[in-house]
Amino acid sequence: MSLSKHEFLNPPSFILQNNKLKVNIAKPGAFQKGSRFDWTGYITQVTLNNKHTFCVPETYIPERGTEGQGMCNEFGIFTPIGYDESAVGEQFPKLGIGNLTRTEEGEYQFQSPYPISPFDIQVIEEESKIIFKVSPINSQGYAAAIEKTIVLNDQSLTIHYNLKNVGEKSIKTEEYVHNFIGINEQPIGTGYKLRLPYTPQIEELPDIMTISDHELSWKNKPNEPFYWRPTGYNDTGHKWELFHEPSGVGMREINEFPPAMFAIWGTTHVVSPEIFIHIDVKPGETQTWFRTFEFFEA
Repeated sequence: MSLSKHEFLNPPSFILQNNKLKVNIAKPGAFQKGSRFDWTGYITQVTLNNKHTFCVPETYIPERGTEGQGMCNEFGIFTPIGYDESAVGEQFPKLGIGNLTRTEEGEYQFQSPYPISPFDIQVIEEESKIIFKVSPINSQGYAAAIEKTIVLNDQSLTIHYNLKNVGEKSIKTEEYVHNFIGINEQPIGTGYKLRLPYTPQIEELPDIMTISDHELSWKNKPNEPFYWRPTGYNDTGHKWELFHEPSGVGMREINEFPPAMFAIWGTTHVVSPEIFIHIDVKPGETQTWFRTFEFFEA
């Protein structure tokens, strides 16, 4: 049995709000309890002008997927910290969540439900921002103190990251925001346009898609999941814009850091543009970056 959209989209939340935007941010551990997505700054819904919504779940079917919803980030989907150094039964860190227990031989599987020893998370609420502070538990010499701040400003929000390596070993991994987007809960199809600042290069473009200059569009509603890694961008930053023409509403992500990779995942009801950043922090050092998301009505 499928759950209602209300049950998915209204977990226990902190609220950031002004006269343009309302942002729902799930309380750590109250909604997201899995071993994939960061428990902090987990944005489950953004509402523009009290009528347009942007966030949807990965799936509406219980016990399917990996608890993805809205704008949720993940560390180490391809490069799990300390996993290869751990034996079955030992722990390795998953940033933003806790230390996970390796359960079997073989490669790390991001969708697997690893047992979790959660990190301590402190939350500080202010009028136009919310701060999450994660205190690490050292695992095999790896430890990162992370501070994530979400700031609301008019029709945009910015996520600031501050990652300090407080362990004995270098931290090398990647981070991205999954962005489970379905504008006004409208299914993916001919009404959507994904705009980029360059002409994307995609090997084996699916038949349902078309590229015209800097714009990707759908010929019809997809009936199965799709995934691509477009190229053609440079290393000075990256941005994307998703626009739903029937609603006249869109959102964009603007980043200034060099992109490690750009990917697009989606299925019938959701599309997820994902900009990856490479993380490489030596002991005692700090890496900082930020992501800005803008929401607009044409």
